[in-house]
Amino acid sequence: MKADWELELSSQSQPINRPHPLAEVLRQVDRQSCPSRFNFHCHTTFSDGSLGPEALVSQAVELGLEHLAITDHHSIAAYGPASQFLGTGPGPKLWTGVEISCLLEGCLVHVLGLGFDPLHPSLTPYLQGSAVVGTALQARAVLAAIHGASGLALLAHPARYRLPFATLLEAAAQLGFDGAEAWYDYQMQPSWQPTPHVCEAIATDLHKRGLLMSCGTDTHGLALDGR
Repeated sequence: MKADWELELSSQSQPINRPHPLAEVLRQVDRQSCPSRFNFHCHTTFSDGSLGPEALVSQAVELGLEHLAITDHHSIAAYGPASQFLGTGPGPKLWTGVEISCLLEGCLVHVLGLGFDPLHPSLTPYLQGSAVVGTALQARAVLAAIHGASGLALLAHPARYRLPFATLLEAAAQLGFDGAEAWYDYQMQPSWQPTPHVCEAIATDLHKRGLLMSCGTDTHGLALDGR
């Protein structure tokens, strides 16, 4: 018999021809959304973070978050403990999340998979704790795996790579990505806040393309409202 959190995972899977429920949430994202309402990019001790899943979720409750996704690198191991800790009490809606490395335009980038069914076999190679090799490392393959599991695929922190963000967003859009992380603290300040100009430019680009925007602290430390 599946545990309660496993049943919830399965319920997040949506048929391809139906609107994804998380998309409606992401359409609400703006520069004020993070870190007080939404956080779709953070890490626990199951990858390279400093907080255990229970401690991270506890801070999410204290912050009053409405929606949360833990996006450990190539792992969803934190989802079960986090979901069980939240239980049926007050707290954010917890979505499945993962951060996957891949090659886009020959550039190593990170992709956020959100709101997917991790029990779907298409994602299995990407949930083993480390990046894959070969053709599976290509962005097209990662995108297919996330979409195959009825999730959304968004390019993480587009302005952190060796190629210009406009080039990467164009390539992502052409492949069929759902969007990108618009609001991000590239200056990595102690108290999270979106970086001026860069984030606005990314948001404008995504808006023109009709793509979804996400936001997240990319927390690796001990405070969920910081980097």
